Amino acid sequence: MKQINIKTLQNKLRNKFSKQNVKMIDPEFDIDDIRKRMSGALESVRGDFQSLRTGRASASILDNIYVDVYGSKMPINQCATINIPEPRLITINIWDKDNVDVIEKAIMSSGLGINPVTEGVLMRLPIPELNEERRKELSKLAAQFAEQGKIAVRNVRKDGMDKVKKLKQEGMSEDDEKIWTDEVQELTDSFTTKIDDLLSEKQKDILKV
Repeated sequence: MKQINIKTLQNKLRNKFSKQNVKMIDPEFDIDDIRKRMSGALESVRGDFQSLRTGRASASILDNIYVDVYGSKMPINQCATINIPEPRLITINIWDKDNVDVIEKAIMSSGLGINPVTEGVLMRLPIPELNEERRKELSKLAAQFAEQGKIAVRNVRKDGMDKVKKLKQEGMSEDDEKIWTDEVQELTDSFTTKIDDLLSEKQKDILKV
């Protein structure tokens, strides 16, 4: 998608209005903020998908699990080494033996449905095979996460469009209005498609036996 450079746009508008001897109103619309917020919605969906357990081992399922250690909350990979020695096994080598219990409790209460097997500072997480019913449930949950992300994108779109309307009332030209509304809509379509693509990939992964 072609992105509009704000500085270039401003210069073009200045040249246009100076030739017509018309006073120009500098654009106050921040398209980069719109893009950043929509990107945040996409990354939120990506993080939600990582928390969904499939039938194969993946260190990413632990990304959203935080533990209280050393007086602060941190992800497991900042206090242990995570490995995937087998397709359906995750191992966690905990650096400090005092953190074993808290990490074990965090995993068991995470909702992943995994029961850790602990030997000293080595923790094994056997990944149970998913039955068909559970796969369908996870697929529906993934769709819900995707819809939440698209709602967030649409909310950002509404904020952007409202801002453009406000600037139009304050003197923005019709040409400028069209430029910014088109740009907001292009971003909306782009990030919605990206979320749909993520969902398609995740559902294929979940339903793969």
